Amino acid sequence: MYEFAMVGAAAIATAFVVGSRRHRIEGLGIGVAGLVLVCLGLAVTVLYTPVDALIPVLNSYWMVIHVAAAIVAGGVFTIAALASGAFLIQRRRERANDSTSGIDATSRGTGTGLRSETLERVSYGLIVFAFPIWTFAVIAGAVWAEAAWGRYWGWDPKETWAFITWVFYAAYLHAQSTAGWRGTRAAWFSLLGYAAFLFNFVGVNMWISGLHSYAGV
Repeated sequence: MYEFAMVGAAAIATAFVVGSRRHRIEGLGIGVAGLVLVCLGLAVTVLYTPVDALIPVLNSYWMVIHVAAAIVAGGVFTIAALASGAFLIQRRRERANDSTSGIDATSRGTGTGLRSETLERVSYGLIVFAFPIWTFAVIAGAVWAEAAWGRYWGWDPKETWAFITWVFYAAYLHAQSTAGWRGTRAAWFSLLGYAAFLFNFVGVNMWISGLHSYAGV
């Protein structure tokens, strides 16, 4: 978990920098910096364990493929979750301002300085990019599981929550293409998907035993 959190922090920062080159999302910088600092702080103070030799099941090139894909997707999902959360806040402010003043509040900058349409577009673009990577990570994990344990899928807690995460993000993409579900409803699926991703990393690793119990924390 220490190594995953450290590299994950780098992935979050990289996803933000790359995203900032395509969209003006500098207003999310404070939230990104805060998350990166939390990841680094927890990695050093809570998640660190002494380095030891890899057990046989982890001594595989699939570890690099599977874990790297999960880290990249997780970094991008983090920025998408921040954008979705900011979108929900901004949309509420715009509607409140519009109802009280009769002025189109979408032209105003509040909080992050971004309009809700921009935040929604950013979140959607990031998830469209990260979803296939997460799908590949799940598939690569299944291939690795067959080589290590003799079965592709066994509903181990880690596998189950990886699938739940996939379902939430698939629901988000479906909602964004469905009339009446775009916007606020879809954004909640984005946040639920990220919550499932975080629980898979923290909750499953630390509190639920299974074949993936390697954290040692």
